[in-house]
Amino acid sequence: MNFLFSYKKKTLKIFNKINILNLILIVIIFLVDRYSKLNIIDNFNDSVFYFNSFINFDLIWNTGVGFGLFNTSSNIIYNSITIFIGFVITILIFIMLISDKVEKIIYSLIIGGALGNFYDRIYFQAVPDFIDFHYKNFHWFTFNIADIFITIGLIVLIIYEVPKKNNEKI
Repeated sequence: MNFLFSYKKKTLKIFNKINILNLILIVIIFLVDRYSKLNIIDNFNDSVFYFNSFINFDLIWNTGVGFGLFNTSSNIIYNSITIFIGFVITILIFIMLISDKVEKIIYSLIIGGALGNFYDRIYFQAVPDFIDFHYKNFHWFTFNIADIFITIGLIVLIIYEVPKKNNEKI
């Protein structure tokens, strides 16, 4: 949690070249996600497209969070989760602004994907998930392009932060 308080030591320049490039990255991720979802909604709404023996596209509407957790039909719970997600995205944007160059890219991946899903939660009242990864009878959770960017960002963040924390202990 040290990073939350370290911003006072730095001059926070929001409109610098690095932040603008990361904003462009966020917008690109958002647009790629939008394009993929709209393409699936328009073309595969009531059918399954078998891409190969491991992946097929099957549109489902997720009213929960990642991997369908907290799926609900309650408007109060859904709206509360949506507000919480908006709050988390806002905090991530602030953290990205005060982070170093590598962390800015990592947070941009997460924010870009999160904004894609957040937009869907507001516009569609659900997130369209459509990538069904499977092997024989085992099916992974259905996900979308935004989820891929969020997952990649989280994995890279963990890989990036663990050595830093281990060095701090020494």
